[in-house]
Formats: sequence, C-alpha cells, structure tokens
Amino acid sequence: MSTTTPSNPPAAAAPLVQVQDLARTFDVSPPWINRVLARQPRQWLHAVDGVTFSIARGQTLALVGESGCGKSTVARLLVGLYQPTRGHVSFDGQDVHATLRSAQGRALRRRIQMIFQDPYASLNPRWRVEAIVAEPLREHGLVTGSAAQRERVAELLRAVGLSPHDMVKYPHQFSGGQRQRISIARALATQPEFLVCDEPTSALDVSVQAQVLNIMKDLQRQHGLTYLFISHNLAVVRYVSDHVGVMYLGRLVELADKRTLFAAPRHPYTRMLLAAIPKLHATGQARTPVQGEVPNPLNPPSGCAFHPRCPHANARCHSERPQLQAIDGVQVACHAVQEGRL
Repeated sequence: MSTTTPSNPPAAAAPLVQVQDLARTFDVSPPWINRVLARQPRQWLHAVDGVTFSIARGQTLALVGESGCGKSTVARLLVGLYQPTRGHVSFDGQDVHATLRSAQGRALRRRIQMIFQDPYASLNPRWRVEAIVAEPLREHGLVTGSAAQRERVAELLRAVGLSPHDMVKYPHQFSGGQRQRISIARALATQPEFLVCDEPTSALDVSVQAQVLNIMKDLQRQHGLTYLFISHNLAVVRYVSDHVGVMYLGRLVELADKRTLFAAPRHPYTRMLLAAIPKLHATGQARTPVQGEVPNPLNPPSGCAFHPRCPHANARCHSERPQLQAIDGVQVACHAVQEGRL
C-alpha cells in the first residue's frame, strides 16, 4: 500500500502594500535672516512619525483622525509625491520610492493611482473631459489613434456612471459628484491595482457621497482593486473599509479590523471619536463632543501625545511614548490599555 505525503498548506499571500516605520519631517523655519535677527532655531514639523501598516490585495484600509493628523501626508508618501524622511513603502515586493527613480518607475506608476479630495481643483478647467481622461492613456502609450482613444474614454465614463456624450464637455459643466466620477475614470485609465483615495467624497453632498462610494465599491469588486481610503468621516469609513487605522498627531494609535474597532474600540481617542457620532436609535440624547484640541504639532506634548486630552492619563503617559502593540488581535498604542487600566 502506498502512502502519500501530505502537502504543506499554502502560505498566506504577502500583503500588496507594506509600510514600515514611515516618517516625513518638514522644515517650517522662518527665512534665514529672520532667524538670525530673532535668534530663533530652525523649526521642524513631524507630519508623519513612524507609521507601520499593510494592506492585503483587494482590501480597503481606511485612515481616520482629526485634521492635521498626517493622513494626507501618508497618502502622498505612498504614491511618491513626497520622499520619506525615514522608513519605506513596499508595493508587491518593490520599494516604491527606489523603483520610481529607476527605469521601472513608469510601469509602477501605472499600477498605483490617486484620487484627490477636491474635484474642483484636480481637473484642468481648460481641457475637455476626453483630454482629461485620455491623458494617462497617452502618457503610458496605452492607446494608438484617436478612434481607439475615444472608445477607451467612452468605456471608462460608462464604468463610472457617465455618458460617452460627456467627453466633449468641460469640467465646469458638471456637478461636484460628476466631477469626482471623472477623476475616478482618469485614475482607472491605466488599469491600476492600488488606488490611494484622499478624502474623495468630503467636498460632496451626503446623497452624492453615497453614489460615489457605491461606484468605488462596485469597481473594487469588478477589478479586485486595493484601496487606501483617507477620511475624517467615520460613517463613510464604516461603509467602505475592511480595516481601520486611527491617527493622532502623525502616529497610528489603533489599528484593527472594522467590526472590532467599531464594536469595541480600545484607545481612548478612538472611543472619543466614536462617541461623537450621531446614533439613529439615540434620538434625544446629547452627543459627546470630542474633548479638547489637537496640540500644536510644532511643540507636541512629551510622552503620549494624547495625554493632555485623556481621562486615563497617569505619570507614565506624561513621560513615556507608548508603542503600537498587538493586544487581543488589535494593535494599540496606549499605556492604559497595555496595563489593563482601561
């Protein structure tokens, strides 16, 4: 009787996007002569300070937090608009920033695209829609001839719920939601695998937001797209994301799958954000506002940056910065959680 050696189970697929200890510092010093006359030192803004996360293929990671927490800087670092001060970004096993500077940079740019926040500012007002959507096609040599270009642009417009007849119009002839659909069509032109979405619906009315988000989810299912979704709207995040990272003053303070984070938030800042959301079945109850203000990023607090606003802060929180650690399947940077005080 022959025996068959059982095969080893397949290893889990590596994440499509991996971010390790990513940091970006900006020099925000006054001009040299002002510093000399006033005897002031140079000033540095730590916009992103040691962020680490990964995104599996076909999944959506949402980054949330108050304005100024570094979300948009992370987005621009991932697509190569900024160079990191420290750390690196890996896409499908390639170092993004090193590859973008090499001969393979053009091929990588085809695979990573970005959708910007403001549909009024991100489209050239002097170009017709056909020229806007076709620009990536021309830059990457994906179509040959005007007939093929028009056919591909028409196909992309239909994919985002617009008509091929719209390609002869200018951006000012469309509503905000329609302009954002044009932006999505342009981003899809190169058939990317990874889309970085920097608050793509924040400038839109609520009903239009829902339409755009539905289009984005449909496109993700059809094409297996991977998203990094930047937002400050937790209702939107709950709808689109698979995992959620909460940022505060340039650092991740909590990272968990969506269901866990909304059902049982661990970090005091995450709890504060969720407590401020209006609840359908809590009519008549007062909402809990987000307490305090974000500290000056040019002069952040010592220890845990959240301790001036945290009701659970102790002496350790004032002096020692917490590190992101895995606790019960959730990554959280909080001394109170790690010590079991929360």
